[in-house]
Amino acid sequence: MDSTETNCEVIHVEVVNKVRASLPKETTLDEVSRLFKLMGDKTRSRILWALGQNEMCVCDLAALLNMTKSAISHQLRLLREAHLVTFHREGKNVFYRLDDDHVKDIFEKTMEHISEKKEK
Repeated sequence: MDSTETNCEVIHVEVVNKVRASLPKETTLDEVSRLFKLMGDKTRSRILWALGQNEMCVCDLAALLNMTKSAISHQLRLLREAHLVTFHREGKNVFYRLDDDHVKDIFEKTMEHISEKKEK
């Protein structure tokens, strides 16, 4: 079967062409997939949720999530590399926070979606 052949009775060509014209580049979709995979880890989701509430240092996150500082630092490195979190220093302390409001929005919208499904 050729990639354009389908088992459909009717293909709405104008809709297909309209959507095809706005389809993002494969590299962009790859980045989106990587971002969701990164956020899909339970530990990283917990860290993102916590940082959505308040900026925190590694020790605070480790205490909150009952994990080692090393494990938290490893996850934060991955989140930093993905531009999901950022940090600033105050003396010897390093405080982490969400990189921007987009990250918080993504997380909050996902939580809303999950809550909606549970209510139905």
